[in-house]
Amino acid sequence: MKAAPFEYYPAQSLEHALQLLKEHGDDVKLIAGGQSLVPMMAMRLAKPGHLVDIHRLSELQGINIVDGFLRTGATVKQCTLEQSPLAQKIPLFGIALPWIGHQQTRNRGTVGGSLAHADPSAELPLIATLLGAKIHFQSIDQGQRHCLANELFLGPMWTNIDPQECLTHIDWPIWSGSGIGYAFEETSIRQGDFAMASAATQLQLDSQQKVLRMTFGVGGMGGTPYCFDDLSQSMLGHPLNNDAIDQLVDKAIQQTEPASDLHASAPYRRNLAKTLLKRTMQQAAQLALTSSKSSSS
Repeated sequence: MKAAPFEYYPAQSLEHALQLLKEHGDDVKLIAGGQSLVPMMAMRLAKPGHLVDIHRLSELQGINIVDGFLRTGATVKQCTLEQSPLAQKIPLFGIALPWIGHQQTRNRGTVGGSLAHADPSAELPLIATLLGAKIHFQSIDQGQRHCLANELFLGPMWTNIDPQECLTHIDWPIWSGSGIGYAFEETSIRQGDFAMASAATQLQLDSQQKVLRMTFGVGGMGGTPYCFDDLSQSMLGHPLNNDAIDQLVDKAIQQTEPASDLHASAPYRRNLAKTLLKRTMQQAAQLALTSSKSSSS
């Protein structure tokens, strides 16, 4: 199939893009990398009458450290973030970004585009939710606003972004100190395919090897990524041994609502996610322990 007819506008500035959004209302879409929107348009799952291209806007570029956050512009290419030395400040990027599609996909796909698309099996929405990333927007009528990642995702391909808003940048919290561990796991039919399930953990241990802070979650297990803040809070001040991990994983996966499809049944996905999440907790705990010992020696 081919896309339905549309008008194309190369935005000259962020202000120009926002004016076009306001002018065309619900019948307009922003495009940057186009790795999600273009296939949907080709299959006529999306039929915007107007397309505003923002990928050349300098206002939406850049990777910087700002007030303890790694700030990425909305149209930063995924490959650019993957190769940036500053990305080491968010170590989960280094192990999660290579799972996004293929190299060709990451050469065009953008960081903000992945979040705005809100695929519940995608890697960046899970990392954003896990870390409590702050998402920033701008529009003509409302000006600037922001929300946390867990407030952004409302359902599959459904966010709280207003049709007249443009996602401008994302602030990713940087963890500092010793005793930090992290891990990411994903399973798909083939490398580059959508994840049947994914899991990630990041934690920090104190000098007594007890949990100082912790966050973990799973993707592909419902309409949005899952992050289990209450369970993470329950571990503060306690050692993360195998028994604790088993209990956390069981309680977490019970809260998910995976769907069955051609690739996997819901029970299979639940068991898969349980295995992946347990692995990430074990790997993160071991890495944190190693880091803590290295800093004290």
